[in-house]
Amino acid sequence: MNKPLPPTFPSTVSSIARRSLLAGIALSPALTALPALAQFRVEVSGVGLTQLPIALVPFKGEDASPQKISEIVKADLERSGQFRGVDASGQAMDETSRPDLSVWRQRTADSLVAGSVTRLADGRYDVRFRLWDVVRGQDLGGQSYTVPQADLRLASHRIADYVYEKLTGDKGIFSTRIAYITKAGGRYTLWVADADGENAQAALASPEPIISPVWSPNGGQLAYVSFESRKPVVYVHSVANGQRRLVANFKGSNSAPAWSPDGNTLAVTLSRDGGSQLYSIPASGGEPRRLTQSSAIDTEPTYSADGSTIYFTSDRGGSPQIYKMGASGGAPARVTFSGSYNISPSVSPDGRWLAYISRVGGAFKLHVMELASGTVTALTDTSADESPSFAPNSKLIVYATQLQGREALMTTTLDGKIKARLAGKAGDIREPDWGPFQKQ
Repeated sequence: MNKPLPPTFPSTVSSIARRSLLAGIALSPALTALPALAQFRVEVSGVGLTQLPIALVPFKGEDASPQKISEIVKADLERSGQFRGVDASGQAMDETSRPDLSVWRQRTADSLVAGSVTRLADGRYDVRFRLWDVVRGQDLGGQSYTVPQADLRLASHRIADYVYEKLTGDKGIFSTRIAYITKAGGRYTLWVADADGENAQAALASPEPIISPVWSPNGGQLAYVSFESRKPVVYVHSVANGQRRLVANFKGSNSAPAWSPDGNTLAVTLSRDGGSQLYSIPASGGEPRRLTQSSAIDTEPTYSADGSTIYFTSDRGGSPQIYKMGASGGAPARVTFSGSYNISPSVSPDGRWLAYISRVGGAFKLHVMELASGTVTALTDTSADESPSFAPNSKLIVYATQLQGREALMTTTLDGKIKARLAGKAGDIREPDWGPFQKQ
């Protein structure tokens, strides 16, 4: 497409029930649904200490385009917390222009993006851009994309990925996807959307609850828990064609799936042998292998990026805390010590960070721990946070929370300084999981 230019804890029950360790399979009261293809409005709040000032000139031909390319790219970059938009009004240029960099220096821009979007005779669109380093006076290259109208947003996100990587050295995550759940009346829907929350597509709808969606490492499948059998059962669902397979339907509860990094195995929480314990099971289905041996509730497994370790939630010490053990089992070691109630572990892909939810004075708040030092930082001032999930470049976390009495998705930087709300006017959304990098 592109060419260079020259659980018994959160995972097994709904959000209200998940805040009581022994809540069983109680289901939460109504969620308000988000309509199909709802448009999210991104609201970025907070100020970072070292944001890079960037100017995005409106793309030539953008006024006639169904998508405003420059605005999407600008919103992506600002949401990352790394960039600050600079006023580009009154300037007209495209990817072929040689900019007067003194103008942009006066506007305090360190970098500049210009481009064009053209509708072709076959109905597709030709999108081109170029990136300039204003400070050094360097052309940092660009790309072109020939896409159908439906992929104009994807092209915009890939431009943002290019700019982000060129200027920060880290891979951009704007063309990745998120999954989340909504409930409308008596209908539950599993959605797949762009990383900014736009372009939501329904992957599955059911009159019975759907919970705990989690992306496979290659981004082609989602594991989730469905109650359509009137009990929690684990399925694996192909995003491309909607086909699915039953993976865990044993006696009792089957919940909290987590993929191993190689995509061959799922860690799950089963109560088949009494109590909630962790098991591994082939992703294609088969006989599970028990990983924990305790009289406690062990749930919410998640693998480290190298596949060697499983982090999980357990009340084996009397209250829910996060533990870790080898991926094939073994003696667990406690990880969280601050606070009496810590759940929902999520490990960053680079292995440096652990995000989780901690109860603080009756409020449920997102925290992040630097694993090497054990230093813990509270990231939010909200009181009903849940389901943290890292972006694949480890630079952002998506989570669900409650704002003004309504569920919403948020992203935050790891220092908590920049937050963006991914929420539509029409309803409530929850249980996000951030997908992996997409193959271009």
